[in-house]
Amino acid sequence: MTSQKSIVKAIALCSLGTVLFNSCKNNTPVTVANDPVYTNRDTTVKPGDDFFKYANGSWLKKNPIPAAYSSWGIGNIVEEELRDQLKKINEDALKANAPKGANTQKIGDFYFSGMDTVAIEKQGLAPLKPEIGRIASIKDTKDLVEEFAHLQTIGGSTPIGAQVGQDSKNSAKMLMNLWQAGIGLPNRDYYFNNDPHSITIRNDYQQKHLPTLFKLAGLNAADADMASKRVYALEKFLADSSRKLEDLRDPYHNYNKMPLAGLNKLAPDIDWKATFEQMDYKGVDTVIVGQPEYYRALNKAIKTYSIADWKNYLLKNLVSDYSAYLSKAFDQESFRFYGTVLYGSKAQLPRWKRVLDVENSLMGEVLGQIFVKEYFPEKTKARYVKLVEAMRTSFKEHIEKLDWMSEQTKEKAYYKLSRVTPKVGYPDKWKDFSSLTIDRGPYALNVMRANNFWHRFEANKLGKPVDRTEWDITPQTYNAYYNPSNNEIVLPAAQFSIPGIKDEDVDDAVVYGYAAASTIGHEMTHGFDDSGRQFDADGNLKEWWLPADSVKFKQRAQMLIDQFSGYTVYGLHVNGKATQGENIADLGGIVIGLDAFKKTDQYKEGKTINGLTPMQRFFLGYALGWLGQDRQEAVSSQILTNEHAPGFLRVNGPFTDVPEFYEAFHIKKGDKMWVDSAKRVKIW
Repeated sequence: MTSQKSIVKAIALCSLGTVLFNSCKNNTPVTVANDPVYTNRDTTVKPGDDFFKYANGSWLKKNPIPAAYSSWGIGNIVEEELRDQLKKINEDALKANAPKGANTQKIGDFYFSGMDTVAIEKQGLAPLKPEIGRIASIKDTKDLVEEFAHLQTIGGSTPIGAQVGQDSKNSAKMLMNLWQAGIGLPNRDYYFNNDPHSITIRNDYQQKHLPTLFKLAGLNAADADMASKRVYALEKFLADSSRKLEDLRDPYHNYNKMPLAGLNKLAPDIDWKATFEQMDYKGVDTVIVGQPEYYRALNKAIKTYSIADWKNYLLKNLVSDYSAYLSKAFDQESFRFYGTVLYGSKAQLPRWKRVLDVENSLMGEVLGQIFVKEYFPEKTKARYVKLVEAMRTSFKEHIEKLDWMSEQTKEKAYYKLSRVTPKVGYPDKWKDFSSLTIDRGPYALNVMRANNFWHRFEANKLGKPVDRTEWDITPQTYNAYYNPSNNEIVLPAAQFSIPGIKDEDVDDAVVYGYAAASTIGHEMTHGFDDSGRQFDADGNLKEWWLPADSVKFKQRAQMLIDQFSGYTVYGLHVNGKATQGENIADLGGIVIGLDAFKKTDQYKEGKTINGLTPMQRFFLGYALGWLGQDRQEAVSSQILTNEHAPGFLRVNGPFTDVPEFYEAFHIKKGDKMWVDSAKRVKIW
């Protein structure tokens, strides 16, 4: 719930201040300043025709997408506030003169190296020369596979998608996992689709981007053109045996556990034992292969394409992976293709923001420890812990009322729900970065060392007990997630922020829509979506539903698939099958959050704020969470590569299935968003 809300607190209406308190006592309507769900509306739009535009249209008209962005909305504004806060942390670190090895020294030196553009320009490609030399020295298949292994340790892209992860059928075990990899475009369909967006991307990649990268890497024009053609052909070969986005959702189909001997039969031209050891994965005897057909294709590709082709492929990957940390020519070409061509951004972010974003991705918990002390007090965390439990209670009541689920499956669903672990705000324990070396030398080398730090951190988990306290996201990230293997919802501090508004100035109706429904309930429902429902309370991939209940669930999920597949944006159909998990979670979060809100004093008292009823404010609060607009290129890329539907459809789509929405805004037959009651989807 994917990006990439000051922290909103779940407080009752009558805590908004003395004036508001007296108004509550007097049972009169309330007027509140700085109320986004009131001021963001475009009242020239009928709520029943396009609720997203009604809720957010005034803001959208006043806030065009800045040149440096492919989209612009509430998440971006939160991120801007976060960047300002992180900038202060970095500038303070620069002045601190901290001892070597201290977190403050690492923060300051990383920022210094990223901002030292004079040195970066002088260095050019020099920081990568040792790695380029390794690639140039490859002589045979053995050398080639060894280089695959080495590049894995520094964050380089290779055709081997190896990572340590929990065994989906035994979540207490950390095993070696292999996933399809190896392509340079974001999704395998870009190599084959014939819609205008895909053709534009594909042509630019072949005719402009790849030749430019090879020329920057030192090849002459003729060799660069030839290398581009051969590397593209190699990638297309791998893409042809890669699964589509929707096919990656089935956890059973993408779980193929085998002994190392089985992997050797699947791809015999790779010495897997030696390769894993060179990747720092020691003692691998069992592997979970997500897509076996991909690794058969990789084995064939190793024999089909020449060593020269593979060397150019690895050179391209290395330069592409590190372009953003090199001199201007590399950085600009990376942005031109991945920023402008793919997503429509017209200009780069200021350098300080880009450096902070990289630092945040590599040393986020170092920054996070400082961030939460200054911006997320313990009392705020306690409020959201309480809100999680309100949502859990509401979810249980929804399960109790289901008329399509058997009592036997319900009992197991109650148990799984009771075992969902909420992680709210920030970790109880922080990762140890003492082994990470950061200095004021080349920026690219700081990034490389950080990549290697993370590789070793993850490799060290192999065969160890699962650390269920670990966070895979930082407190200052505007996002959240559900992890089925741990049966946990992870809710960072930043996710609850509404820009420019103090916590105490947000009423329950908005909080329950904006935070409880769109985030807490959404992530909780992921445990019971098309994929998450197949994992039990302990996080194991296991059949725990009665077969008849699974059939009834799938029938309801298919209605949602059909609903979203019927939406088109810029001529592209939304992929209802690929997005079904997110759509189920959106709808579940809304209805569960709605019933949780109905228990609050604000709902029961029914007083209006700025002329809006509590129920209206709930729906507007939810829509506030998706406030934003996207460039055509960004939306088109999202539809092809992402399991989330475009943001405006995550409001308008599920709302058409919620009876209370029709009541709150007097939606009538003939309105564009009207759906006959028999066709409305109800799952949870």
